[in-house]
Amino acid sequence: MSSPRTTRRPLTAWKATIAVAMSNYIEAGAIIALATSLTLWQQEFGFDDAAVGLVAALSANAFGAAIGAAIGGPLCDRLGRKFIYTYDLIVFMVGTLMVTFSPNFAVLLVGVVLMGIAVGAGVPASWTYIAEEAPSEHRAAHVGTAQLAWSIGPAVGFLLAVLVLPLGIVGSRLIFFHLFVIAAVTWWVRRGLPESKRWKDQRDAGVAAGEKVSLFSGMKGLLTDRRNFGALAFLIGVYGLWNTVAGQAGIFQPRVYAAAGLVDPAAQNLLQVLVWSLTALATYFGFMRYGDRVSRRWLYFGGALLGVIAWVVLVFAPPGVFSLLFFAVAWGISAGLGAQAFYGLWTAELFATRYRASAQGMLFMLARVMVGLLSLVFPVLLSSIGLGQLGLLIIGLLVAALLIGTIWAPKTEGKTLEEIELERYGAPLPREVSPDRETSTI
Repeated sequence: MSSPRTTRRPLTAWKATIAVAMSNYIEAGAIIALATSLTLWQQEFGFDDAAVGLVAALSANAFGAAIGAAIGGPLCDRLGRKFIYTYDLIVFMVGTLMVTFSPNFAVLLVGVVLMGIAVGAGVPASWTYIAEEAPSEHRAAHVGTAQLAWSIGPAVGFLLAVLVLPLGIVGSRLIFFHLFVIAAVTWWVRRGLPESKRWKDQRDAGVAAGEKVSLFSGMKGLLTDRRNFGALAFLIGVYGLWNTVAGQAGIFQPRVYAAAGLVDPAAQNLLQVLVWSLTALATYFGFMRYGDRVSRRWLYFGGALLGVIAWVVLVFAPPGVFSLLFFAVAWGISAGLGAQAFYGLWTAELFATRYRASAQGMLFMLARVMVGLLSLVFPVLLSSIGLGQLGLLIIGLLVAALLIGTIWAPKTEGKTLEEIELERYGAPLPREVSPDRETSTI
């Protein structure tokens, strides 16, 4: 088995990382653009809370992204990482233009769905590409760049929402148009990026061995090897449960703040600017600086515990400035150190190259489905049973993610992807070959 490439110039590696990581800025920006405008769209087109839940559930926050991930993951393993991050943004740009100029609810919904599909295809591809191209000794730092971009997106989105608030629905349309511009620039920059070397080496070895390849070869390989089942369950427990909470916070947090006593839209958005600014800082100074140096188990535990405490205070402490500010600070820092950054890292590490993107796509799909199921009823539950009872569900999900991630955290710091694959699978994985060729291995 060949050793990983370590000769790429650091500046070139970081350029590729940053360009591909912009998928996460665009994903988060799409979610926040919708979160800050849902009430305005509701007023503009006159739909009810059930329709609000439908839009949220079909967005980049949930089912829309799930559909994209189900398509993008297998395509990424079949046609390459560059294929996805070259074309996904074209679909995204079409969706943003439809939302920007939407004349009615139907066009709005179709645009939101297209944006979600593009995000779902692009984000797993970006996490896979970044991890495969990153130096082994700095893999967490590079993967953390995607989390950093994901954090900056909401901070910018909520700040823009404050600035354009006097413009009403026109201001919301402008926020979506800014995402179109960012996507267009990112698409142009990505055109010059190389394909993942690990994917090319794996593909070339398969061609030489006469491997039979189909669209779902990666998914078939993933699900027919029992050694993958534990990793899949672990990552659903870490990311799926946490993201079910984070997904509601991303799209419905203004409504949660209103339930907690903060009803001023500008104040809600400024509080979210604080949350996401702290998430970005915690990602850079915490996860990116220390994810390759210290025990990841305890780094994860600290971030997850802080997230649980944040929601306990918001739900059960007396409403007021202290509880709101404490939540913003604690949840913001927690998100920077927490499940999403570790998920992007561990998913890349725990699966073989031949189906790494398929694993990313399937897990991202399942996580978004979980978000979508709760999103369908979250606005109704919030208004009917209140934050106190709904908060018990939120805290329970976070506690479960904390325990799963802390107890079963893999020890992969400093190892190459090839070393991790050899440890997990015990030997190079066998390949499917054409009937007229002998079986060979990587």
